[in-house]
Amino acid sequence: MAETVAIVGQVVESLLEGKARGIVKIDLRRLENCFCSFFVVCHGTSATHVAALAEGVEDDVKRELGEVPFHAEGMNTPRWTVIDYGDVVVHVFDKELRDFYQLEDFWGDGIAEALPDDE
Repeated sequence: MAETVAIVGQVVESLLEGKARGIVKIDLRRLENCFCSFFVVCHGTSATHVAALAEGVEDDVKRELGEVPFHAEGMNTPRWTVIDYGDVVVHVFDKELRDFYQLEDFWGDGIAEALPDDE
């Protein structure tokens, strides 16, 4: 579990450095039969920003922890990028899709922690 917590910490740090908006860390560990332990959700201000945030997460986690994702989806059409580290799943949205899907509400039984924007 220490590895999972380290990945979450590095993901959040990378997103903060990249000026991600509306970062929410959702702890899903207390949910029975959940496929992962944490979601990290945020959005960017443009397609370029979404892509840069996702690439930054992958680069930083690999450089700092030596971890690579099991799978990444949406890197070529960055309106919603998903980076799957197994126990940690990162969702980087554009604002419109994030508002539409409301992922945080769907996983409302988890323990959500909203991190302050740097605006």
